[in-house]
Amino acid sequence: MEKTYGKFIYLIALFLAVAVGTASAQQNNQPSPSPADQLTTTEIGDLVYMREEEKLARDSYLVLGEKWGLSIFTNISNSEQRHMDALGLLIEQFGITDPILDETDIGNFTNQDLQILFDDLMVQGLQSDIDGLKVGGVIEETDILDLQHTIENTDNADLIATYENLICGSRNHLRAFVRQIEFYGEIYTPVLMSQDEFNAIVDFPTERGCGTSQKDKGKNNQGKGKNNQDKGSNCG
Repeated sequence: MEKTYGKFIYLIALFLAVAVGTASAQQNNQPSPSPADQLTTTEIGDLVYMREEEKLARDSYLVLGEKWGLSIFTNISNSEQRHMDALGLLIEQFGITDPILDETDIGNFTNQDLQILFDDLMVQGLQSDIDGLKVGGVIEETDILDLQHTIENTDNADLIATYENLICGSRNHLRAFVRQIEFYGEIYTPVLMSQDEFNAIVDFPTERGCGTSQKDKGKNNQGKGKNNQDKGSNCG
C-alpha cells in the first residue's frame, strides 16, 4: 500500500512538472508586442502625418529659396530637415511604416491632402518674394496648430517631447517670416490663427533651446539690414 501511495504521489508531481513546463513554453513562444503596439491608432496617424507635413515645409522652402534667393528660406529649410529627422527617428523607434519613400523627391507626398496643399501654396508663393514669405507664415501657422493638436492626442512622453521641441522651432520660424515681411514694409495677417494667438507668439522674443546645437543657436541673433534679418531665422 505504501509503495502504491508513493507511486501515486510521484505521478502527480510528474504531471504538474510537465504542465508547468508546457505553460512556460507556450508563454515563451508568444510573439513579443511590437513597438507600434505602444501607440494608439490616433498617435500613429498623427506621427505619420506630421512626418510628411514637415517635409512639406522643407520642400516649400527649398523651392521658394531657389526661386527668390532669400537666405531665410535656406536657413529654415535646414531646420525643417532636422524636424523631419526627429520624426523619422520616432517612426523607426516605433516600427511604423515611413510615408516618405524618398526624402530627395521634392514636392511629392503620400498624403493627398498635403499634396494639394503644397501645390496650392507653391502657386501663391511663386508669384513674388513677398508672397513667398507670406506662404512661409501660413506654413508655420499650420505646423503650430497641427502640433498643438497632436500633443493633445497623446500621453506618450517621447512623442510629447519631440512635438514640443518642433513647435518651439515653428514659433521661431513664424517670428522670422513676420520680421522679414515687415522689413519689406508689408504686414502679415494671420490666416489660420486668431489674432490673439498670433500676437502671443510674434510679440514674444526668439526662443532658445529648440533642439538646435550651440552653433545653430548662435545664428539666431537679430540684426539690422536684410542679410541679418534673413540669418536671424535659423532656429529650431
